[in-house]
Amino acid sequence: MKSSDLVAQALEKIASIDHSGYELRSVLAVADDAINQAAALDSGNKDLPLGGLPILIKDNIEASGLPASAGTTALANAPLTRDSTVAKRLRAAGGVIVGATNLSAWANIRSTKSTSGWSAVGGLTANPWKHAHSAGGSSSGSGAAVAAGLTQWAVGSETDGSIICPASLNGCVGIKPTVGSIPRDGMIPISPSQDSPGPMAQTVAQAAVLLDVLTDKNIFAKAAFHDGELRIGVVTSWMTEDDRVNSLFDDAVGHLSHAGVKISHIELTPPDEEVQNDELHVMLHEMNTAIEKFLAGRSGVTIKSMTDIVNFNNTHHETELKYFGQELFEMALELGGIGEEYESERARNLAWANQTLTTGLEDVDVLIGCTYGPAWVSTLGLGDDYSSASWITTAPAIAGTPIGTIPMGLVDGLPVGLGFVSRRNDEARLIQAMAKAEAALGLGILKPTFIK
Repeated sequence: MKSSDLVAQALEKIASIDHSGYELRSVLAVADDAINQAAALDSGNKDLPLGGLPILIKDNIEASGLPASAGTTALANAPLTRDSTVAKRLRAAGGVIVGATNLSAWANIRSTKSTSGWSAVGGLTANPWKHAHSAGGSSSGSGAAVAAGLTQWAVGSETDGSIICPASLNGCVGIKPTVGSIPRDGMIPISPSQDSPGPMAQTVAQAAVLLDVLTDKNIFAKAAFHDGELRIGVVTSWMTEDDRVNSLFDDAVGHLSHAGVKISHIELTPPDEEVQNDELHVMLHEMNTAIEKFLAGRSGVTIKSMTDIVNFNNTHHETELKYFGQELFEMALELGGIGEEYESERARNLAWANQTLTTGLEDVDVLIGCTYGPAWVSTLGLGDDYSSASWITTAPAIAGTPIGTIPMGLVDGLPVGLGFVSRRNDEARLIQAMAKAEAALGLGILKPTFIK
C-alpha cells in the first residue's frame, strides 16, 4: 500500500476516534504537510526502515510544523521551523510525522497533583480501553494512540516512568534506552541525567526497528529475533499491591521458564525516603539550568527561565493552573540550579542506583518485574493513583540505564505491563528478553475495547 494511503488512513482514524467519536484526545496537533510527506516517499526510495508509515511524536520534541509545546500555551503559538535530530532521523528513515501527541503538562514535573494526560493545550487524554481511566504519563498521548491503532509507532520520552507507565496502562510496548544514546537537541528538558526519548509500538519488533532509527544503529531489529541463551532475574520486590497483577506476573515467569529461559529470584531493597527526595531534588536542580539553556535557543517565545514560566502560569492561571498548581516549579526556584547541594544529592542518588543494579544484574542478563497496576480513574486536580505501582523504574531512571515493558494481560478489562531492566548500553539483550516473553505469553497485539 502506498504511503499516502496509509497516512490518509491514520488521519481518518485521528479524526474519527481521537478528535471526535470516542474522543481519545491523544493527538494534540496534526501536521498540515503529512500527505505531502507521504506523496514524496511514494515517488522516491521505498526501501527505508520505516517504509512510509505514519508516526506520531510527543509534543515536547521539536518537529517542523508542529507546536513542541510541552502542553503549555506559553510555547504552543511560537512558530517552529526546525527539526530535532529525532525528527530528522524519522524522516530520513521514511517515517511520515503525522502529528504531535498530547502529554501531561510539562511532562508531569509541575505539581504533585498533576493529572497524567492533561495539558492546557491538549485537554485530557483518555484510555482506549475505558474512557474514564488514565492513559498514564507523561507520554500519555503516544501510548494511547499506539494502543488505539491510530499509528503503529510513536515517540515518547521518559525521565522516570513516562514511557513505561503509559505503555503499561494502555497495552503497548515501550522502551526507554540508555540516557544519551538518542540525541536530545530540540527536546524540552527536565533532567539531562535522566531524560531520554524512546520508541512506543504495538510489538517488540516494531519498537526495535524504531530504536534502530532513533539511535542511528542497525542492531536492535536483529535482537528481536535472536534466540540465544538468556538468564533472567525475577526481582521479588518489584511487585504491586494488586494480587491479580502479581498472579499474571507469576504466570508470565512460568511461561518464560517453559520457554527455556533460566530463571533466578533476586532480593533487592526498595528505595527509602532519602533516595526519593534526592531524585526529586536532582531533577529540579537540573531543570533550572537545562530549561533556561533550551529556551535561549527557542525563537519566538517570551519565557526564558523558570521564573518566567512560573509568572506566565500565574498570569494565565485560568488555563494553565485550572486543575492543579505549580508547587514543584516553585520548589525548583527555591533550590536553584546546579551547585554543591546538587552534587552531593546526585552522588548519593547515583551510588544507590548503581549498587542496586549491579547487585541485581550480577549473575543474570536482564531483570524483570511488574510495572504498574491497572489504570486508575482520572481525577482532575487530585493527582494520580500510583498505589499499585512497583519501584521498577526508580534505579534505571537515576542511573540512566535501559528499561522496557510489554503487555502482560488484562485486569478488570485494563492492560498491565511486564517490565524489563538491563545493563547500560545493553538494549539488544533487553529487546531479546522482551521478544522472548512476548512470544511465550502469546497475547498478540491487544485490541482496546473503547468503552465510554
